Amino acid sequence: MAIEIGAAKRTVQGTSASRRLRHAGRVPGVLYGGKEAAVNIDLDHNELYQAARKEAFHASIITLRLDGQPQQVLLRAMNMHPWKLAVQHVDFQRVHADQKIRMRVPLHFVNQESSPAVKVAGAVVNHVMNDIDVSCLPADLPEFIEVDLSNLTIGHSVHVKDLSYPKGVEPVLHRAENPVVASASMPRAAEVEEAAATEEAVPASMVPAAKQQPEKPEAAAAPEKGEKPAKEEKKK
Repeated sequence: MAIEIGAAKRTVQGTSASRRLRHAGRVPGVLYGGKEAAVNIDLDHNELYQAARKEAFHASIITLRLDGQPQQVLLRAMNMHPWKLAVQHVDFQRVHADQKIRMRVPLHFVNQESSPAVKVAGAVVNHVMNDIDVSCLPADLPEFIEVDLSNLTIGHSVHVKDLSYPKGVEPVLHRAENPVVASASMPRAAEVEEAAATEEAVPASMVPAAKQQPEKPEAAAAPEKGEKPAKEEKKK
């Protein structure tokens, strides 16, 4: 998906200048990276906000038209207002076709409902990760990585190294780590019911003695009215 957005160089800086820009419907930002110096920029808030609503805007190469001149950039930071739907500041990084980039790419989970874990066992699938750190050339950067859950079974997991990556794309991992992406487990209520059903099915002879209820000794019969209680036989 080709994404373009316009920007202009700004010469004024400081808190007061940024506040005036926001009141005028503009968003202050900065463009940095490469061999060129960092440049202070500002963008139209509405155009930026609408573009930011698209998932691809956060993990794709963007064409930034800086005073009409196109540049290939990545979105690196976007600060939002604490309680308003308003962008406060934005950072872009220049990219070059022959230099690898590192980017967090969203994960798209597919075939979850048809997996044995869900369809057969009625398990709950936990999405442990929602995005993944990858390294590649700008032209190879994918909008997302697909996680196929069609073979996921109860009690098992899908790891980062199990995923299929586009050509030229590789996950950024440290040493021998292989984090869990998704796992399947039984709901807690189902576990309790299954344990109760198993306990009922076990014969009493197989229950440990500690769990069996000891029999209470029979109480001695009370003497009838007018009858004296029998004396215990004296020991010889």
